[in-house]
Amino acid sequence: MDLKTLTELRAPSGNEQPLRRALLAEIKAMGLEPKLDRLGNVVVVKPGTQGAGAKRVMLSAHMDEVGLIVANVTEEGFLRPLPIGGVDPRVIISKRVLCGDEAVPGVIGAMAIHLQTPEDRKRVLGYDDIYVDIGAKDKAEAQAQCPMGTYITFDTAYVEFGDGFVSAKALDDRVGCYTLLRVLEGTYPCDVVAVFSSQEEVGCRGAKGAGFAQEPDVALVLEGTTCNDLGKVPQPEQVCAAGAGVAVSFMDRSSIGNKRLFAQALELAQAQAIPFQVKGSVSGGNDAGVIQLARGGVPTLVLSVPCRSIHSPSSVCKLSDVEAQLALTQALLRAM
Repeated sequence: MDLKTLTELRAPSGNEQPLRRALLAEIKAMGLEPKLDRLGNVVVVKPGTQGAGAKRVMLSAHMDEVGLIVANVTEEGFLRPLPIGGVDPRVIISKRVLCGDEAVPGVIGAMAIHLQTPEDRKRVLGYDDIYVDIGAKDKAEAQAQCPMGTYITFDTAYVEFGDGFVSAKALDDRVGCYTLLRVLEGTYPCDVVAVFSSQEEVGCRGAKGAGFAQEPDVALVLEGTTCNDLGKVPQPEQVCAAGAGVAVSFMDRSSIGNKRLFAQALELAQAQAIPFQVKGSVSGGNDAGVIQLARGGVPTLVLSVPCRSIHSPSSVCKLSDVEAQLALTQALLRAM
């Protein structure tokens, strides 16, 4: 399954079923036997060549994407949304969306600039100020198509552009899902426990259950992470840079990378000429935070693809960084 297919599937937190179905079919076609757990994670175990005593290595990549959900409907027939995950309302105005399982088209709107006062223009828009227009004539028609609790996703096509860049929705974390599928095509000395996790964007809920149930010896989390390299941002504040390789984290707000794994990752990357960078900010969080705490504790490390404009309708990454994430993941698995 290619990255275009993965990003264009609609799977916000708590409604990952379209992606889940596609992953199950893809993994079964590889000759593997994926399973679903009670939290909706797709889990597949691929035994290693080392046999008895092999390390059990969990790889986690989350299926879900950020999006919106219908919280209410106005008398005029406009949907009032709330975010699923961290979505800045300032970046979604005038964007096209698809609502519900029927993919009802809509547009996110707010008061036109012509009608705003000088004070309005200084104020940051909040979710109380925006609505989704689906072209309904009134509340009854809007509710019939999109009742409260309806999921809303961004209507964004996958586009390759420039010098190896791609723009799409949900690169966080379809890049990790793409890498994990490709990892499963290989053979490794360790046992690989591949987890396509659910509901990461709303509290890493799927990985928490999977980390406990699978009892891994080691965990690698494959992510998309904040890239702050646009404009005149000073280098120390850039977090990481698109095109500079896979980002290896020593720490974020939910976990501290295992020192041995961190050092091993950098050594392997240097020895095998895999492009890499150390993530330059202690920020964000991901599945590693809950996997690290599972049972008696699990050594973890996060390997990320830098994504510009993350958690927005159109994020951007460089495909060479996705390749670097795959190469370093495989190098670590072969060294286990």
